[in-house]
Amino acid sequence: MASKRESDTDTFLAEATALLGPRGLTRDADLITPWLTDWRGRYTGTALALASPASTAEVADLVRLCARHGVPIVPQGGNSGMSGGATPDDSGRAILLSLRRMQAIGPVDPTARQVTCEAGVVLQNLHAAAEAAGLRFPLTLGGKGSATVGGLISTNAGGTQVLRHGVMRALVLGIEAVLPDGSIYSALTPLKKDNRGFDLKQLFIGSEGTLGIVTGATLKLEPALADRVVLWAGVPTIHAARALLLHSESMAGDLLEGFEVMPQACLEAVLEYLPDARAPLAQPHGWHALIELGADAAQAESLRERAEALLASAFEAGLVEDAAISSSEAQAEAFWALRDSVAPAERAKGPAMQHDVSVPVAAMPDFVDAAVPAIEAEFPGTQALGFGHLGDGNIHFHVLAPRGAVRGEWEAGEGKAISARVHDMVTQWHGSISAEHGIGQMKRDELARLGDPVALALLRTVKAALDPQGLMNPGKLLARTPRNA
Repeated sequence: MASKRESDTDTFLAEATALLGPRGLTRDADLITPWLTDWRGRYTGTALALASPASTAEVADLVRLCARHGVPIVPQGGNSGMSGGATPDDSGRAILLSLRRMQAIGPVDPTARQVTCEAGVVLQNLHAAAEAAGLRFPLTLGGKGSATVGGLISTNAGGTQVLRHGVMRALVLGIEAVLPDGSIYSALTPLKKDNRGFDLKQLFIGSEGTLGIVTGATLKLEPALADRVVLWAGVPTIHAARALLLHSESMAGDLLEGFEVMPQACLEAVLEYLPDARAPLAQPHGWHALIELGADAAQAESLRERAEALLASAFEAGLVEDAAISSSEAQAEAFWALRDSVAPAERAKGPAMQHDVSVPVAAMPDFVDAAVPAIEAEFPGTQALGFGHLGDGNIHFHVLAPRGAVRGEWEAGEGKAISARVHDMVTQWHGSISAEHGIGQMKRDELARLGDPVALALLRTVKAALDPQGLMNPGKLLARTPRNA
């Protein structure tokens, strides 16, 4: 005889199938399994079923059904997150709710420079739609072929153009979301001025699906780039790189799209990893800066002249030791390929603990100079490297394991201790343990350990008010019980 729980589950699945149809709900293991492990391969869970609604109305109906039956929901976009935020636990009680069928992109409004689209739209397709209208969506990242709008909003994604255009929060003009009770919050029409209380759409940006499910958004667009120039500069220290950034901001103004830095060791790892890669400069340097300038049609004609003037003045001021300027789009892409390949190049060398953290922008050089030797001294045999977005204080702080370390074994032992130490240092420097990839389940306990108690209490209060049953992406972002209670 079936237990009551089994009977309730069967009833729920029958009702969900009737609601969504066979295309909208599946229990086929072959179809579900690829979505049960996170992108990094660190977390694997199980799910009761995979739901793929085709509209906001279907999402709302399904959420109401889940609320009635007490079934947890794990929302998922492209499953390209870095913190395990879209992976279910191993209880098998939750459903995976995929937004990937919701791919509609509304007409691009070239006058208002905005577009409304559904949450399942892949970033690369959004780029193409904007470009077809002579505009661009100014956020890009390595996973643009799989990352979706809903996931980008839910994790408040950053990317390489934050310096000029800000993180996802700055690009969301309006939002639509399904709340935990199945009601629909619709605020897709942007207003320049709106003083009707709290800016509620901000609740869902960066909340990682714990307060509701983002189903659509109105997004800010910018004029398309007519041309770009990428510079590669060798400098002796990260402090020199910071001086070069300030100089570039004063010289290039709003032409400055990105400013990335990496130490020589990172470049050497990439050159070893990429078979056809070439060093941009003839000699090694302590640090390297990648600088991108971009111009719309009105400024494109003078872009290269402005870039050359920037380099000439930087040499004159003694800010760079050597530099190269891209002569073609292919060379610009080659420069970026070196920067984008740091993480995979390090993974190919062996185990590493990779931390995506931030500190106040002006403090980033001092933090890197302090943290690198401190970690290497406390954990002999490791190699610590800080690189990333110097213009916004976002440090990719990676610690490579000693030679001969076994990947899983080292990560679970010394690696875990290293991460705790890095997070301690970031907190002491008034920074954030998560700069742009969210908390998920990977950093949940660290947030509970290190987060400001008042801020954590506010987060829990909001969560409890909107999701009293705790069904929205359980086990993510917030620990189930306060660690400091």
